[in-house]
Order: sequence, then C-alpha cells, then structure tokens
Amino acid sequence: MINTIFPPSRATALDRLAGFVPAAGRIYAEGRNTDAGPDGASAVSRLSPYLRHRLITEQEVIARVLEQHTLAASEKFVQEVLWRTYWKGWLEMRPFVWSRFLEQRDRQRETFKDNRAIRDAENGLTGIEGFDDWARELVQTGYLHNHARMWFASIWIFTLRLPWTLGADFFLRHLHDADAASNTLSWRWVAGLQTVGKTYLASTDNIARYTNGRFAPRGLATEAVALTEPSIGPARALEQGPLYDPAQPSILLLTQEDMHPESVFPHLSVLPRVSEFRSVIVASDPDLLWGDGARQFAHAASKELMVRVASHFGCNANMMNKLDAQGLVTSANAAGATQIVTPYAPVGPVADALLQLAPALVQEGMALAPLRRAWDSTFWPHASKGFFAFKERMPALLREQGLA
Repeated sequence: MINTIFPPSRATALDRLAGFVPAAGRIYAEGRNTDAGPDGASAVSRLSPYLRHRLITEQEVIARVLEQHTLAASEKFVQEVLWRTYWKGWLEMRPFVWSRFLEQRDRQRETFKDNRAIRDAENGLTGIEGFDDWARELVQTGYLHNHARMWFASIWIFTLRLPWTLGADFFLRHLHDADAASNTLSWRWVAGLQTVGKTYLASTDNIARYTNGRFAPRGLATEAVALTEPSIGPARALEQGPLYDPAQPSILLLTQEDMHPESVFPHLSVLPRVSEFRSVIVASDPDLLWGDGARQFAHAASKELMVRVASHFGCNANMMNKLDAQGLVTSANAAGATQIVTPYAPVGPVADALLQLAPALVQEGMALAPLRRAWDSTFWPHASKGFFAFKERMPALLREQGLA
C-alpha cells in the first residue's frame, strides 16, 4: 500500500517544495521545534523522504528557498537541509563507524536478554506518555517530527536503558527518510558518542512545551551519562574512485540513493542531445532497504524514475529487482557497453553492495564508474570536524555552487 503522506514521485516533491518555500523563513524558524502530531499543522517541510532518495536535491531545494528569502532569513531551514549533506560527508571520511554500528547491532540482537523490553518499546507498550504514541506513529506513517525523534532516542537510551543500536535499527526499519549517515550519527549524538561526552536529555517540560501540551511524560531519566566507545581516530581523505570515461560505450545504473540523474549529468539536458548511454538500469532491490514502507516508497519511485529517464536520456530503461553482477554484465553486453556508470552511493547498504559486486564486474572486463555530484565534492571535505566549523563555511560553499 502506497503511503498517502509521501506519494513517491518527483512531481509531488516539487509541488510540496513550492508550497513550503514561502514559509521557509520566519515561519519555519519560529515553529520548527513544535510537534503538533501527525494530524496537526506543522512548520516543517516534510521533504525529507524525497531528499533522502534525491527525488529532489539539496541544491534545488536551497536554490528555490533563496529565490524568495535571504540566507539570513532562511538560515535555520538551509542549515537543516545541509545537516544531511554534513552527516554524509562525515561518515564518508569515517566509513568504519557504519561497519561498527552494524557489528554492534547484530551482536546486541543476539546478546541483549530483555527481548520483552525491546518489543514493548517498538510496539508502544512501555506506559510512557508520548514515547508510546511516537512508536505507533512511526510504524503507521513512516515518519516522525525531528524533535520527536530526539525525545524518542533519549528516552530509549537513558530512561529505558536499551541499546542505542537497536533503537537506530528500529528507525531504519520504519522511517521513509532514514539513510545510513543521518540516522546512525543522530542516534550517536543523542547517546554522547558523536560529540564525545555531549548527550541529549529529554525532559517533561520540554516535551510538554513543544507538543502544545499533548504529552507531559513522567518518570523520565534526570541525567544522561554519555556512552563510551574506543576512539574512532581522525578522518581519512575522501577516496577518488574510477573515473567516468564519456568516450566508452556505457550503461547507466540508478539506485535508490540518487533518483534525479538529470542533474548528475546536466550537460545532457541541452537540446538537441544524443545520449551517452546505451541503456539505463533502475535497481529496485528490496534487500537494500530494511523496512516494508521504505521499500514500497522506493519501488514506486523507481517505476516513475524509469519512465522519466527513458524520456530524458533517449534510451531504453529497465528495472532490476536484484542488484547482482551477472545481471549487470548481461545488460551491459546486450547494449554493447564496456562501462557501467552510476551516481555515487554514499556509505550505506547500496555502497556496500556495489563494493561487493566490483571484483566480479572487473573479472568480466566491465568497469564500474561511480560519479560523485559536484555538490558532494564541494561540501563533504568540510565535514571533517564538527557541524559548527561546517556551518561557518556554509555561505562561501553555497556561493561556490552558484547560490547567493
């Protein structure tokens, strides 16, 4: 069943963006922290599932906002969009944090003894006002207000004393907008791991204030002692993968990580155009997403994407329901291609899958060429430290991308 809150199409995303832009200044800044509930009026954009899959891009969202607002007036919203860019860049330079999360999650699934406590938390049966409502809202809608996510994670970790990795996994299995970086690192931040020693403590007064009195939970933890872990060490340099060679006959591989290839290859948007690609493969592999809701969203968006890119690039487009080396090689050989070009997948399940496929593709004489967006190449190197340093660079980096 398609989620009615987030119809999975680029056209819907653009309509939602157009409707939100007038409120991206003062209205957003003053109301962004208030969670009025799934049926209440909200100052937030609810664009996150579309940004997560890049049905719309960070660049075009910010560009539309800055057409109507100054950067000073819309700074809070622009920063919120750039948090996703920052998280991706931060994790890209520390990919072992993602691997560590997966290892810890799997180990704690096996060793954490109080399975009933996990079940009660996930099913909204803890008796904690607000928390139980958010658990059910998350499962039913695939979405939670950002402030509610912080409260939920804090209560999960510090009041219920449940493993943070299992909470992060719960979000990954139900949120339509969860990506490896934003979800993992946000949970780490609440727990005091991301900014070492700095935790987030949910309080009754704060929840009552920013839910307009809907919830005022009692019995919450009164202190949040930061979790600890072995040092993660310094950031590594961003890797430069195989270069895309436009002269080679190629097919284009699209995944759920980037569903607007038109802006990855802007030079192909000039008419009249001759496609550089012999064919397009749209991978809609359900194994690369954890939750049924996210899978349904991505699959429906992939169908829309397939029609759109076939028209845009002027070549055949086909769906691949299982991302595997043999299927890619067969498709490339049928098209007479020697290169598979794909928009760069940041650290996460898709990147892991492509890394596993690469040796088999090379063995078949097929080059895999990930192409990183200019946006990511501009912003990611500045995510080596905390967000404050990144924020200080934000105006100059936006200008570098042609945004005043």
